[in-house]
Amino acid sequence: MWGRVRPPTVRLSQLDRVRLRRVAVRYAGHGWDVTPGACLARHRFVCGRAGCPTTGCHPALEQWEQTATADPARVATWWGIRPHAILLATGRAFDVLEVPAYVGRYALEQARPRLYGAVSGQVRGPVAITPGGRWMFLVRSGEPLRPELDNSLYVVRHGPGSWIPAPPTRLPEGTVRWAVSPEATRWRLADPYCVQELLVEALEVVTPALPTPLFPAQLPAPRRGY
Repeated sequence: MWGRVRPPTVRLSQLDRVRLRRVAVRYAGHGWDVTPGACLARHRFVCGRAGCPTTGCHPALEQWEQTATADPARVATWWGIRPHAILLATGRAFDVLEVPAYVGRYALEQARPRLYGAVSGQVRGPVAITPGGRWMFLVRSGEPLRPELDNSLYVVRHGPGSWIPAPPTRLPEGTVRWAVSPEATRWRLADPYCVQELLVEALEVVTPALPTPLFPAQLPAPRRGY
């Protein structure tokens, strides 16, 4: 699988590797499919596959969709030697709605007072934040994007065939973290339609009138194996 290619020395410590393994196993233990990501080596990610051109965060295994698993024992073996990034396969236990920080922050602020209303609990689910400012709402799988979101350049739905980097994975810019941890929601996922309603509201209220031009290379897109 790794062939003859070996990653250069990574900047993560042995303690980091052990912590990543412990957290990855916990995700798997709650039924979330996990796959190992490439290892961070200075300012790039190295998966060990000969000729792999991808330097950003990406799966370490070529057939990651087939091998992603919620088996804690198997997950533990992947982190036995190398400090892999933790990637969670989407479209299985959950989908992910990924939005810019200003949209995510508004949606989360609006969700908190609604937790005590008629939709109590339906908008409450885990939310992760990348160091680059992308907010990722974990919701129950299977609900397509509403047209208002599907036509927006700011929103990405991660479903089957995609993945997200999970806390505490470290990226060159910093560490992925939880804004709302799975423990805080007792590992329950938010209702996708309710979260989408909040995101539609956020786009109407806080989207800049003159957004910074987005070029194709900057547009968010579903992540896939390489």
